[in-house]
Amino acid sequence: MAERRFDPATTGLLACDLQNDFIHPDGAYARGGVTSPAFADLPGRVATAAGALRKAGGWIVATHFTLVPGKGGEPLMSRHLRRMRPFLRKGDFAPGSWGHDIVDPIKPADLRIDKIALSAFYMTPLEFVLRKAGIETLALCGVVTNGAVATTLRDAHGRDFSCVLLSDGCAAFEQRVHEATVAELATSVPVMSCAEFAACFD
Repeated sequence: MAERRFDPATTGLLACDLQNDFIHPDGAYARGGVTSPAFADLPGRVATAAGALRKAGGWIVATHFTLVPGKGGEPLMSRHLRRMRPFLRKGDFAPGSWGHDIVDPIKPADLRIDKIALSAFYMTPLEFVLRKAGIETLALCGVVTNGAVATTLRDAHGRDFSCVLLSDGCAAFEQRVHEATVAELATSVPVMSCAEFAACFD
C-alpha cells in the first residue's frame, strides 16, 4: 500500500478518542484499571502519520469522547456506560479538562469534535465540518479498534467518504479483538500502517 498517493488537501487523519483519560497512565481509565499495554506506543506511531500529513498540508481531525457535566458537575452518562465503567467520576472526560484533551504527541489538531457515543458522526457536526473543509478521504486511527474506530469508520464509509484504516494506529483492550476487527474491516477498506501512510507524502 505504500505506493498509494493521497491528495493532502482533501485528506484528513481522523484520530478517534486519543485522549489523556483513555490512554495516558494518569488518565481515568488507567485509574480504573481498564487499559492495555498496546496503548503505550499509539501516540508515537500516530504522531508519525499526523506529522507527515500536516507537513503536506492535510488535515488533522480529533474526536473527543465527552461526559457532559450535569447539575453539580456530575457527568451525564448512559446506563450501559455507567454499568461498564463504574469508576468514571466527576471531572472525567469533562470539556476543557486535561483528561478530555488529545494526547500531546498528536497536537495540534486542525478540527476537533466533541462526541457522546461510539460513532463520531452521532449527534455531532462532524460530517458538516468535513464537507466544509473539503475532506474526502479519512485515515482512521485511535481507540478502541472495535469501538469508536470501527463504528466511526463504518459510518464514514456509509456516507461515501473514502476511508483507510491505520492498523497499528489503533488498539483494543485485547489484542485478539483488535486483530479480528482489523481483519473484518479490511474486507471493506484498505489497511495501512502509520509508517506506510506517512510514506505516501514523501
